[in-house]
Amino acid sequence: MYIPRAIEETIRSVSKTFPVLLLTGPRQVGKTTLLQKMAEEKRGYVTLDDPDARYLAKSDPSLFLQRYVPPVTIDEIQYAPELLSYIKISVDKSHSKGDFWLTGSQMFHMMKGVSESLAGRIGIIDLLALSNSEINRKKSEPFSTDTQWLLSRVKIAQKMDLHEIYRRIFRGGMPALYVDDAPERDRFFASYVQSYLERDIRDLTQVADEMTFYNFLTIVAARTARPVVYEEIAKEVGISAPTVKQWLSILVSSRIIALVQPYHNNVLKRVVKMPLLHFLDTGLAAYLLKWSSPETLETGAMSGQFFESWVFSELFKSYLNLGLQPPVYYYRDKDQKEIDILLLRDGTLYPIEIKKAASPGADAVKNFGVLQPVTKPERFESQEQQRITVGQGAVICMANDLLPIDKKNWFVPAWMI
Repeated sequence: MYIPRAIEETIRSVSKTFPVLLLTGPRQVGKTTLLQKMAEEKRGYVTLDDPDARYLAKSDPSLFLQRYVPPVTIDEIQYAPELLSYIKISVDKSHSKGDFWLTGSQMFHMMKGVSESLAGRIGIIDLLALSNSEINRKKSEPFSTDTQWLLSRVKIAQKMDLHEIYRRIFRGGMPALYVDDAPERDRFFASYVQSYLERDIRDLTQVADEMTFYNFLTIVAARTARPVVYEEIAKEVGISAPTVKQWLSILVSSRIIALVQPYHNNVLKRVVKMPLLHFLDTGLAAYLLKWSSPETLETGAMSGQFFESWVFSELFKSYLNLGLQPPVYYYRDKDQKEIDILLLRDGTLYPIEIKKAASPGADAVKNFGVLQPVTKPERFESQEQQRITVGQGAVICMANDLLPIDKKNWFVPAWMI
């Protein structure tokens, strides 16, 4: 059973614009299935998981491209970066759009070769696991706090109660878990983690000990929806703080996590500079931390963290699926005032708070006031150029319906994202 992906139109658009399309993302998110579903009959296909095809690609790239002529999909391109310069020669001769569709899981290795060989010739698209909208077969749109968008969205989104949302959080979004003959969840994730460690991490010279990296991965999962303190993670894992930074960059490149940067403006003097960490698939995080059921997760100590990371990942995917870079930041200052998400669009900041409550109360937006100085930077040493508008805000929560808090803020049910 194929679940249509929201990113399909973006792929069509990029393929009509560039001679080479690269679809990246974590393992098992459906990159190959998606491109095969979208491919026309004349497009060839080869995977570099095949040892014979990989050997030919690495030993004789020119002959490989004579055998697999464009238009062609080449799966797992990271296994033969030698092909990239030959693909460049091919597209420079043909001047045809969409000649090569490539997929790759190891962005950490791949991007240097891509940027050096195919600059100006390649469109890069990120694919993550299924979004809530895709699973529910609803239209996917970039999240907005705009009143008209919210009012139109609430009409088409599928309502979900607390238990349904936590079942979704517990399972995550991997497509294999939503087919008719889906594998048992724990078995799937055990295989997933083993493949990630043995095939992706083993190939990275920065990681010498797979079991230490697995321990690191588990400790990072426990810090989802929390600011990153490198020294704390280093002490708990038994590695250096620079190694923590290096390994986190691997997880970011693998699209296992996202590091959200703090919003910084010269008129906000007390902002904390630590990035905020979110696991992008809550099912994987729940597996790593040995949560046994949606019910124990929902009532457990990390319930709020998982809800926050799930909401963040859904919002994050709503932009990626339209080929847009998610314009996300967060706010935290030395007085411990926080805003979970700040969307920055067209010179306007839109504050978003995430609360695992059906009726959070009007004080849920109390921290939004910390942003007011950015609207009046003339008070701060003539920094008029730093002026930013603060737009409509939202509290994403477990409310049953879309409701106004005041003239500038809304309670938004989590199932609307």
